[in-house]
Amino acid sequence: MLTVYLSLNPILIIAAVILTMMATYSALDMFSMLRSSERNRPLLFIGGTLSLSFGIWVMSFLFALDITTLSNYNLPVTFLAILVGICFTGMAFYAISLNSLTPKNLVAASFFMMSAVFSIHIIGMFGLELALTYNWVILAVTALVVFVSFYFAFWLIYDSSLAKNVWIRPLSSLIITTAVVEGHFLLLKASSITSRTDISGVTEDPFQETFLIYAILIVAVMIMSGLIGSSALVSKRLADSDSNLKDIKAALDESSIVAITDARGTITYVNDKFVEISKYTEDELIGQNHRILNSGYHPKEFFQSLWKTIGGGQVWKGEIQNRAKDGSTYWVDTTIVPFLNEKGKPYQYVSIRTDITNRKQSERKLKATLKEVNDIKFALDQSSIVAFTDEKGIITRVNDKFCEISQYTRDEIVGKDHRILNSGFHSPDFFKELWKTIGSGSVWKGEIRNKAKDGSYYWVDTTIVPFMNERGKPYQYLAIRNDITERKRTEEILHRQDKLAAVGQLAAGVAHEIRNPLTSMKGYAEFLLEDETDQQRREFVDIILDEINRVNQIVEDFMVLAKPKVVDLKEKNIIPIIKDVLSLLEFEARKKKVRMHFEANDDIVQIECDENRLKQVFLNFVKNGIEAMPNGGDITVRVHVASEQVQISIQDTGVGIPEEKLKRIGEPFYTTKKDGNGLGLMVSYKIIESHNGTVFIESELNKGTTFNIILPAHTA
Repeated sequence: MLTVYLSLNPILIIAAVILTMMATYSALDMFSMLRSSERNRPLLFIGGTLSLSFGIWVMSFLFALDITTLSNYNLPVTFLAILVGICFTGMAFYAISLNSLTPKNLVAASFFMMSAVFSIHIIGMFGLELALTYNWVILAVTALVVFVSFYFAFWLIYDSSLAKNVWIRPLSSLIITTAVVEGHFLLLKASSITSRTDISGVTEDPFQETFLIYAILIVAVMIMSGLIGSSALVSKRLADSDSNLKDIKAALDESSIVAITDARGTITYVNDKFVEISKYTEDELIGQNHRILNSGYHPKEFFQSLWKTIGGGQVWKGEIQNRAKDGSTYWVDTTIVPFLNEKGKPYQYVSIRTDITNRKQSERKLKATLKEVNDIKFALDQSSIVAFTDEKGIITRVNDKFCEISQYTRDEIVGKDHRILNSGFHSPDFFKELWKTIGSGSVWKGEIRNKAKDGSYYWVDTTIVPFMNERGKPYQYLAIRNDITERKRTEEILHRQDKLAAVGQLAAGVAHEIRNPLTSMKGYAEFLLEDETDQQRREFVDIILDEINRVNQIVEDFMVLAKPKVVDLKEKNIIPIIKDVLSLLEFEARKKKVRMHFEANDDIVQIECDENRLKQVFLNFVKNGIEAMPNGGDITVRVHVASEQVQISIQDTGVGIPEEKLKRIGEPFYTTKKDGNGLGLMVSYKIIESHNGTVFIESELNKGTTFNIILPAHTA
């Protein structure tokens, strides 16, 4: 065996340092991008490992080439040196690429890198078929220097507060290169090298040796250039991607509330808007979970469903009410995106939120307003008759009470105007004034008599409200009505009662005074008639007696009004009572060409009444009907029982009563007949009133008049 001596070539040393520096910088560049690029993580890890391990091997190889006596290469052992170096380098960078970096990781990484330098050098020497013996003191010092250098370099670039500075990566590359160069140099100094092959018979060829050295050097430069170029290309792409991500992050930070949590839900990142809306500082939020914001509004099942969704790798979207640090609550529209590892399990979650507190408050106010509107609508529907019309008066919507009182269905009424309800009671000028008022945007109030589908009339107290568009023109009208039919009837009854009371007071004062002279006049007239033989004089006396009887009848009516007779009510069947009246008047009706009809839905209709007084009313009303048809016609008497009431309608087909006269029917001394005194109807009203009943009249010119008598039916 021959001892091998070293002769350091400055060119090779400089080349080795430059190549190692380039390889180290490229490797650190790739490893620095591991945490920010999950997608390219495997390629970056492999590329960085190969780059750094190849840089260490190049340094070892070029040092070995500088040995004076060139040995033969054992290629399998040389490849083994590279492979072992790659493995140790990979383990080193795996230790420092973990998410949670601790001093233990730095120690492990430094140890593995030291092992890579030692293994490449020692195994490489064996590949050159050289035998090594080491000075263990220098070897220990070499190990310590290399370990400390790597530890310091890794601490600078991964764990110090200076790591964000741009000059840290070149400095760390220089430190690692120094550690590699220093390691190989010290290892050579610590070793005694002897050749295991006999090279005494080998003739040295300086040209061949130099060519081989530079050929290997060129190949190494090309390989390193490729690695550096690849690193630069990847860096550029990642820089572009990082720039896009920064732009996206900036846009999100300006518009959204962003938080990142780990797999357990612990907050690892929040942006400024999160801090602003939650009123917690960043330090108060980091390390906590989102229970710190729990407002207590949502049930446990809500969050269980949320975690089930994102835990299964699905995106969750929804609205959450949170509580800020000061106790105030706010709403956020939330999207939670799970990020999955290679096993398909979430390793972190990104929550993107938008503040929707104002929208939720508006929704709350809108719901409250809608509830208030619905309550008002419900109250109106329960108490009033409501209808909507468009600007032309076409009915667009009605409530149930409208249909109930008008007796039309919605389909029959919607699309029509209110002329379908016109009773003919009001003049055209009345409706012109109404439309003039609401057409100008003013509210109209008044009382209207309408006609239902069955021909009956009803009164409504009406308020019509116009709704204005942006041009100040009505685009629809709301009519709110209340049924005042009973009130109008009551007013009519009270009006008649007031007049009856006035007439009663008059009758009480003069009836007796008139009756006494009438009795004397009648007695003397009858006495004169007995002795009178002159026919003409007898006719004069008969006229006097007829007029006295007529005045006496008026006085009788006065006495009824002044002091009504006590009514003796007994249960009677009203059907035969009416038939008796019709039989009494049948002859008179035939003379005037009047046909009488009777209709009843029951043969027995029991009421409590004074039969004679009630007959007087029926006689009065039927005679009025006969007299209203000088050219003949029809009188129909109908009896209808409903709701514990009996309605007797006496309808003629006569000339009718004008509207202005109809209002005064029943007033004392007002009559539509030439020879009437107006007290007959007044007395009839009084009799019906004494039976706890009411009377109302319906009439249309040239169509006829109907007297309606309402009496309580007898209940057992």
